[in-house]
Amino acid sequence: MWSRGSTFHRSAYAPIEPGLGQLDPICRMTAAAHRRGMQVIPWFEYGLMEPANAAVVQQHPDWLLQASDGSSSVIMHGKAMVWLNPAHPAVRHRLIGLLGEIVQRCSVDGIQLDDHFAWPVDLGYDPYTRALYRNDTGNDPPLNVSDRAWMTWRRHRLTDLLRELRQVLKSKGTGRAYVSLSPGPFRFAYNKWLQDWELWSLGGLIDELVVQNYAYSVAGFAKDLQQPALVKASGWGIPVEIGILAGFGGRTTPMDDLSQRVQIANAMGYGVIYFYWEGLWGQYAGPEGASLRKQAFQQIHAGSPPPPLLPPVF
Repeated sequence: MWSRGSTFHRSAYAPIEPGLGQLDPICRMTAAAHRRGMQVIPWFEYGLMEPANAAVVQQHPDWLLQASDGSSSVIMHGKAMVWLNPAHPAVRHRLIGLLGEIVQRCSVDGIQLDDHFAWPVDLGYDPYTRALYRNDTGNDPPLNVSDRAWMTWRRHRLTDLLRELRQVLKSKGTGRAYVSLSPGPFRFAYNKWLQDWELWSLGGLIDELVVQNYAYSVAGFAKDLQQPALVKASGWGIPVEIGILAGFGGRTTPMDDLSQRVQIANAMGYGVIYFYWEGLWGQYAGPEGASLRKQAFQQIHAGSPPPPLLPPVF
């Protein structure tokens, strides 16, 4: 519900999705779901990422992270994107406001952050971050983006933002503080996006992990499930699901392959979530076709009990 620089609820912090007018879809959906004993956790996919041509980018260029060459734009999925600075107080106020208002006004049951709630490792050379780092350490940021101290400092700033967000969500009263996170496998998330989701899991900053495991091979998929951070988080008692790529764009995972991945994940005690529905039997059903994939999906999950409702977290 937060992508392309717009959202699916009337917001004081960001424009609503074009064409929705005065509709308020998430609030309406949540009210209808609660009447039926269901829960709603909106997915804020873009996190700190914005289209390069978004209004907020044009209005506040000082909010942007920059690479060492002074550029801000990053090509993601063929489109020019920029990243708002997690350490900038105005950026933090905007993101926390965007999430907090829907918890309070729509009484959603939690929020889900994506892998774009991140600090790309190549970024952080903008004037604001340079000055902040210099003030904290007495040094200029090193040109080596993988310098350990430089990476750690930026990870801590992202963790500070998550901690502040968590505190605000808990203070909103009518809404819940349940925070779900959908990152990539830990080593990639830790080194490329500066997300320390092992620390976040064990430190009580998130309540659920939905790890996007989009490995091309079944063997690679199984190997990523053995990463110590994931095993440790699961052993700590945090609910863990594995995001499996059903199909998107030019890549559709065959149903036999999906079935193997589900079995591997379930054998390790993990649930599964599919990205995206269109890849199961929608427009990205691939050469197998929608009918065959729908039938195979039903066979994979035949007899599976429905997931329990989440326990209240205040």
